[in-house]
Amino acid sequence: MNDRTWLTQLEATLTQEHETQTARLTQLTADTGDPAEAHTNAALIAATRHSLEQISAALRRMAAGSYGSCERCGTAIARERLEILPHARFCVPCQQKLNG
Repeated sequence: MNDRTWLTQLEATLTQEHETQTARLTQLTADTGDPAEAHTNAALIAATRHSLEQISAALRRMAAGSYGSCERCGTAIARERLEILPHARFCVPCQQKLNG
């Protein structure tokens, strides 16, 4: 599959995942009235919001034409990495440096 086809399919997948996560967030923020679920729901809401932020940022990079380039060094992020972690902002060496 060529890069353009792959990128188009990835964008469609990310868009669908964004819609799914948005629906999930709507469900999680509905007040169930059960105080026992409040802590669990708060953690799920935070994780869902983080996921939405990552997906949105990846979609913005796609629209801007900067998707797939490391934000730190500017080199291309390996396609294999993007297939596993489509919202990756850094190449592996830069991510390792950031993680210490």
